[in-house]
Amino acid sequence: MMTIFIAIVTLSISTAFLYRRSVRLVPLKLKRRTRFRNLGAVLLVLPVILPGMAGAHGNVTIEEDVCVQRVGGNLVHFNAYQPQHAAKAQYCTDIPAEGDTFLVLDLVDPILRNLPIGVRVIKGLAEAAEGETVAYWPPMTHPDGVLSGEAKLAKGLYRVIITPEGFSPSSYLLRVQQIDYANVARTAIGPLTVLLLLMVIGYEVSKSTRIRNWLGSSRA
Repeated sequence: MMTIFIAIVTLSISTAFLYRRSVRLVPLKLKRRTRFRNLGAVLLVLPVILPGMAGAHGNVTIEEDVCVQRVGGNLVHFNAYQPQHAAKAQYCTDIPAEGDTFLVLDLVDPILRNLPIGVRVIKGLAEAAEGETVAYWPPMTHPDGVLSGEAKLAKGLYRVIITPEGFSPSSYLLRVQQIDYANVARTAIGPLTVLLLLMVIGYEVSKSTRIRNWLGSSRA
């Protein structure tokens, strides 16, 4: 995402620089036409880009949901809750505060509901159950499709390791009171792109002879 953002900024700066050089080399009437054509192109692109940005964060299918993992080829949905901090808030892999945390696994695919499933929460980044165990739920079947438990989490990184009987384990990485810089970049790229487009629009409008004449008459 950061690479895409840098590419957008570089492209915008290059376009603005080339545009400023090119407008000096053409007659006045052609300059006006080119200027308003460029402005029209920006206005056409803006409504196309904005829904795309909105769609990138909404209408996500279950396979694209970051809270969903495949465990033994079957789908599992994960949520975390901290009612002592926010009664109705639910989290996935980024947990904003320390303390008692309720961890809930929804067994989406019915086959998992008939298998004994064990869950271990360990501190650190180890893929296997080699780190410090924070919580452990022994293998049990869950016909209702919901597996839940509680763990006391301090600031740091954790793994929730899910092991269905007869399948390889899978895991979720939890960040407790940690900054996810990739998510920050994804969140910022939309507003920054809009800001760049608005700057281009403002630049095009400011070069309009009518606008400059109107500003000059207003000052007089």
